[in-house]
Amino acid sequence: MKRIKGFQIILAFLLTSSIILTSCSQSSPNIEKEEVKEKTTVEEQKSPEEQVKVEKEEQEKQADSVQQKEDLAKRWGLELISVGRVVDGDTIVTSDGRKIRLVGVNTPESTTRHEEFGKEASNYTTSKLTGKQVWIQKDVSETDRYNRLLRIVWLGIPTNDMDEAEIRSKMFNADLVLKGFAEPSTYPPDVKYSDYFVKFAREARAANAGLWAYGAQGTTKGDLDNSSKTNNGSTAPPSGTTPEDSTSGGTSSGKTESFKNCTEMRKVYPNGVPSTHPAYEARHDRDKDNWACER
Repeated sequence: MKRIKGFQIILAFLLTSSIILTSCSQSSPNIEKEEVKEKTTVEEQKSPEEQVKVEKEEQEKQADSVQQKEDLAKRWGLELISVGRVVDGDTIVTSDGRKIRLVGVNTPESTTRHEEFGKEASNYTTSKLTGKQVWIQKDVSETDRYNRLLRIVWLGIPTNDMDEAEIRSKMFNADLVLKGFAEPSTYPPDVKYSDYFVKFAREARAANAGLWAYGAQGTTKGDLDNSSKTNNGSTAPPSGTTPEDSTSGGTSSGKTESFKNCTEMRKVYPNGVPSTHPAYEARHDRDKDNWACER
């Protein structure tokens, strides 16, 4: 009898514990619902004046953010534009018809002539910029000899336009170099970001990224390409940049010069020559732009 009685006591204890646990689990959701209901009731109890005040504070925060962006854009000389189409990796056209050449970088050719990785560079720029709103920034030069605007392209407004982290994350010119779609191509006086571009290109080359997978000289002309250096050690202007110094070494006596082909001419005039130069010959001006043997 004692054993039976003890068993009954244990069974009763287990049943009581089960009932208590079930009751707690059922009451917990109800408690949470009550808390949510109380919170909602408190919010609904806000007076119209308080709700107006909250809305006004939100609007002021948004206005401050917009004003801050406008102030930064003005400080760094940024202009907001819409990209209508992409010509190639380093050239775009705005929605209002202005053609822009990205300054400080040079992507492989993919239009009138083709270089390795040119199509890939063009496709990348197309995917990133077509139809987008971006900010453009002038360095020093306004346009090149093709009357294209020379500009830096920012995907977002930097708080400091010389901060390396922001250049890496927000500047499209830098992005092209970092991912190996472009080589740095410096031509004075537009040298504001040239040191960064060279640094980024060395990183990309060390990683064999993009055009650097084809060799240490890349696939087009740039600052890290030995063939881009002129006789005096300065960097030759990239395709499409202002060529003021390209006539250095020419004569002003009226004497003409003749070269068998562009290869021979570039040994003397690495950047080609304009139609006013003594060495200019129409047969070397294949694209009929009054500039012979340009790169």
